[in-house]
Amino acid sequence: MASNFQILSFKTRDSLHLKLTGDFDGSSAYELINILTKNNKGFQEIFIDTNDLNDIYPFGTEVFQKRFGVLKNQFHSITFLGKNGFKITAD
Repeated sequence: MASNFQILSFKTRDSLHLKLTGDFDGSSAYELINILTKNNKGFQEIFIDTNDLNDIYPFGTEVFQKRFGVLKNQFHSITFLGKNGFKITAD
């Protein structure tokens, strides 16, 4: 995992809010997928804020897209917020 990558989280009623900070690489992608997998049934909505990501590495986006593509139907509602959301999710 990128040494400066962090996922900050807080919960409101039926929502989980994740704020990604630092650099997004392959290990960071796995960390995000693991958090999403653990919380996919406990929340109606999941919001992922990508505004504080710095470098987004191609391998990180590739890892995330492959794993998320398999899992995304398990989530009620997941929304990427911020200027970098499309970089992580776009094919």
